[in-house]
Amino acid sequence: MISSAAKSNDYQVVVVGFGPTGAVATSLLGKRGIRTLAIDRLRTVYDKPRAIAMDHEILRLLDNLGIAERILPHVAPFPASQHFGAAGQLIRRIDMVPEPYPLGYTPTMVFTQPPVEAVLRENAASHESVKVELGAEFVGLAQSDTGVRLELLGDDGGRQSVTADYVIACDGASSEVREQVGIALEDLVFDEPWLVVDVLVNEETLGKLPQTAAQYCDPARPTTFIIGPRNHRRWEIMLLPGEDPQEMQKPERVWQLLAKWLTPDEATLWRAASYRFHALVAAEWRRSRVFLAGDAAHQQPPFIGQGMCQGLRDSANLVWKLDQVLHGHCGEALLDSYGEERGDHVRELTTRIKAIGQVICERDPKAARERDLRILAEGGGQARTITRQEIVPPLRKGLLASTDDSAKGTLFPQPRILSDHGPILLDTAFGSGWRLCIDGRAAFELTDVAQRQIDELGLTTFRIGVAPEADRGRIAVELDGVMAGWFDRHGCRAAIVRPDHYVFGVARDTATLIRLLRELRDRLVDSRPEPLSITTQR
Repeated sequence: MISSAAKSNDYQVVVVGFGPTGAVATSLLGKRGIRTLAIDRLRTVYDKPRAIAMDHEILRLLDNLGIAERILPHVAPFPASQHFGAAGQLIRRIDMVPEPYPLGYTPTMVFTQPPVEAVLRENAASHESVKVELGAEFVGLAQSDTGVRLELLGDDGGRQSVTADYVIACDGASSEVREQVGIALEDLVFDEPWLVVDVLVNEETLGKLPQTAAQYCDPARPTTFIIGPRNHRRWEIMLLPGEDPQEMQKPERVWQLLAKWLTPDEATLWRAASYRFHALVAAEWRRSRVFLAGDAAHQQPPFIGQGMCQGLRDSANLVWKLDQVLHGHCGEALLDSYGEERGDHVRELTTRIKAIGQVICERDPKAARERDLRILAEGGGQARTITRQEIVPPLRKGLLASTDDSAKGTLFPQPRILSDHGPILLDTAFGSGWRLCIDGRAAFELTDVAQRQIDELGLTTFRIGVAPEADRGRIAVELDGVMAGWFDRHGCRAAIVRPDHYVFGVARDTATLIRLLRELRDRLVDSRPEPLSITTQR
C-alpha cells in the first residue's frame, strides 16, 4: 500500500479523458465535493454515435446523479433481438426481463450518444469542486509517496504541471496513461473485423424494416440490426477475408451492403466506421495511485451492448471507495477491491459475450447448421428466449460478506414505493449510500448491539412492506411486490447494500445481521494498513 496523500496537491483526483466514463466519474467525484480536474484533448463531443445501448443499472446511476430526466428524451426501449440461423430460421431470442422491472427502469435501452454525452459533461462541470480543461492532452506522469505529478499540453502549445492524490485514466482503448505506467492488456482471444453503419431512416421507410432487433447468423456474412431511438438504425456487418476495411466504409460500398434493406433515397448515412472487435482486459487495474477505467481497462465485442455500461460500472465502483479513503473513513486497502471486483466481473461478462460472438461469427456452413440444431435442441426444438439480464453476472469477489448466500454480489432491487405525493423510486426516498433494508413483513427487531453497529457504520436503515401498514412512519410501502419477491427468493429478511447498489450480504435473523455488521466494520473502519513507500515512476 502507499502512504496517505499530502493535502498540498492541486487536486484530489485528476480524470484523464472526458468521454462517458470520465464524465460520470467526474460527476460522482463532484457530487461528493472531491477536488477534481477532468481533462480531454478534444473540446467538443463527437457528433456521431458510437455506444448505443445502456441498461437499468446505468440509468439508475444517472438518476442518482439527478440527470435521468434530461437523458430520457434520447432513450428508447431496446426491443427483443431475434437470432436467425443459416437457413434464415428463428433459432432464439434475447429479450429483457418482464415487468415489474427489478430496478425501476426498462431493463435494456438504446440511446443517442452525442446529446447524452453532452448532458454527462454539463453535469460534471456543474459541481463547484470540479474544474474541466478541454483541449488539454496528457503527456506524462510521475508518482511519489505523496501523489502524482501530471504533465499536460494545451492545444495552444502551452504546458502545465499539476499534482493529484489519485489519477483515473479514462482515455480510451489506446490509453496513453496505461502505456506510461506499463499495464498490459490480457487478450481473451477474439479478433474480428466489422463495419458499423448508422443511418437516419426516412419516416415513410421505417415500416419496411424489421420491427425488432435482429442477429443474422448467416455464415455468408454475419450481420446485426439494431433499432435505435426514433429513426436511428444501426447495422453491424462482418467483413470478409480480403475486404479492405477502409474501402468498405466508403458510401458506395456501404449502400451495396445495405441494399437488401434500404436504398440511398430512403435514408441518410450518418456514420460508417470499420473496427476490429476485441476481447481485452487489463492485467492490472491499479498501479499505485493510478487507476484504469472504461476502454482503457477493457474492450469487448458489442453483441449485447455492454461496452459503455462496463465503463460506467467502473466509475461507480471506484469513486465511492476513493471518497471513503480521501475522507479518512477507510484505509488504502479498500482501493485494491476495485480491480479485484471489476477485473473478475469484466472477464466473466466478456467471456460470455465472446461466446455469443463466436456463435454469431461462425463462417463454416456445415458448422453453422450444426450450431442451429444445437441451439434449437436447447429449447426443446423451439426458439427459446433468454434475457440480457441473466447474461450479466453478479460480483463474486471483493468487498462482499463471507457468508454463503445467493444474494451477495447481486444488484439490490429498486421498487416503487408509496409516498404522500404518489409513487417514487427507492433511491429517491433513501439515497444511495450504505443502507440496511429490512423486510417489513417480518418480526425482525434490532437489538441495542445491532443498533450501535448500525450507527457506527452510518447505515441508512429502513423497512419495506407490501401493504399499507398502521404505522406508515415506520414501514415504507412498495407497490409491485418486487422487494417482497426478492426477500423470499433469497430466503432472507435483511440486506446490507453498498453505495453502488451491490449487496454486501443478507441475514435471516438478528444474530446473523450482527455478525455481518461486525464483518463490515472490520473490513471498512478497522482496516488501516501501515503505509508503504513506492518508487517514483515515470
